[in-house]
Amino acid sequence: MKAAFLPDRGVVKVSGDGARDFLNGLVTTDVTLLRPGLARFGALLTPQGKISVDFLITEAPAGHGGGFLFDCPRALARALADKLGFYKLRAKVGIENLSENLGVLAAWDGDFAIRPDLSFADPRNAALGWRILIPEELARKVADLIGAELVDSAAYEAHRIASGVPRGGLDFMYGDAFPHETNMDRLHGVDFDKGCYVGQEVVSRMQHRGTARTRTVRILFEGFAPEPGTAIVAGDKPVGTLGSTADRNGLALIRIDRAADALAAGQKLTSGGLAVRLADPDDLASQPKQTVA
Repeated sequence: MKAAFLPDRGVVKVSGDGARDFLNGLVTTDVTLLRPGLARFGALLTPQGKISVDFLITEAPAGHGGGFLFDCPRALARALADKLGFYKLRAKVGIENLSENLGVLAAWDGDFAIRPDLSFADPRNAALGWRILIPEELARKVADLIGAELVDSAAYEAHRIASGVPRGGLDFMYGDAFPHETNMDRLHGVDFDKGCYVGQEVVSRMQHRGTARTRTVRILFEGFAPEPGTAIVAGDKPVGTLGSTADRNGLALIRIDRAADALAAGQKLTSGGLAVRLADPDDLASQPKQTVA
């Protein structure tokens, strides 16, 4: 088993008697289903249905003060806390940015010897393993406790990319991407049966009309990877943009109809003059594909 402390992740806490209902009316996931030890993937959207910030969210046990803990991009933790405060109005909730004292340890490729407090399975993809919310200075101690080898965060990044899970700021831009474009519907980040939330009308329309034309897909390189942001083309026509890469694996935002047409016509995809291929042609399917139960 491997474990890595993720310096790019922060933690925001929302507590109080009205916290569950308050959050459930704002975010894409069903907060009513949360309990200690269980997490869900979700996002706070703009009114136009684009991702302001995505996160994993869990309920803290009573012994840790209760409330809800957001595992979110550290660079956006303050903005998330401020945005939630904007929506607070008269809701009986408290909002804290805990990122200076609490961070995220990821653990994968194995099972815990002992399960720590504030740990939960990553709900996006079973291959991503577990998350543990701890202070950075306890990373090695907790890794030893769970029976994991502590490795650099770059090892987790390579695992994330190979698992096909996009990361905001690298594989898509916050404020510019719809949930379907980042596969949130495929990674259990949008609950289509819950009540209203910010941006819900746009997301539901894309789901029911099948209008998502851009997707994040896994790609493979035959040689070295070009720089992130490099265009992916079929012939001389752009079909997407390269995102994060590690080794010969990468992620890309692809216009799936154009890529499918090009491949059907026998055209090859290239980026920066280098050949790329899809890791799974089914990634071009427009309908959601389940990754875990």
